[in-house]
Amino acid sequence: MAQGQKFQDLEEMGEALLEYINSSQTEKVKEIRSEQQALFELHVETKKVVTHILNEATQIEETVGQQLLDLEEEKQQREQELKNLEEQLRQCIAKSQISDSEIDLLKAELENLRRSEAQLEALQSEVDEDTTEVIPSAVYVAKLYHLITKIKWEYDTPPHTLRGVHYGKDLATPINMDTSAQSRCSVSDHLWDFVSTEW
Repeated sequence: MAQGQKFQDLEEMGEALLEYINSSQTEKVKEIRSEQQALFELHVETKKVVTHILNEATQIEETVGQQLLDLEEEKQQREQELKNLEEQLRQCIAKSQISDSEIDLLKAELENLRRSEAQLEALQSEVDEDTTEVIPSAVYVAKLYHLITKIKWEYDTPPHTLRGVHYGKDLATPINMDTSAQSRCSVSDHLWDFVSTEW
């Protein structure tokens, strides 16, 4: 009888102990899940911010680069027009076969072209100043991106080609992607796959 009572007490104590263990494990699992969710949300937010910064830097670089190309092309055209007019003026003066009014007209056109060239040079100087301000910020963004992703980019690649190296913990992996064949989201996801989630 006494042994039966002891056995029943022991059984009740075991059930109470199991209930305590189960309740404490549930709390621990909830705590771990909460930490994982917070880490995932931080990762998603960081990804959005870095992607936004890179998109803005790329747009600025493309805009400034296109402005420089357009200005250079226009400057070359104006220089060629100026040379042609100067040659025409020399020929006309040498032959003395044109009237004074035509010479005055050519001189006025030549003066207009010289003024246009001066304006173009001033505009190019402004673009150059803008470039000296924009490119350092783009370099800063590139360094920030490198610190986060451990990817070192090659910048002298053809359009729509991403090329670089990801320096992982134990392995350096080359990257060579044709961005015209994939969506921006797919490219972004592929690059983020290189980034370690161990904080």
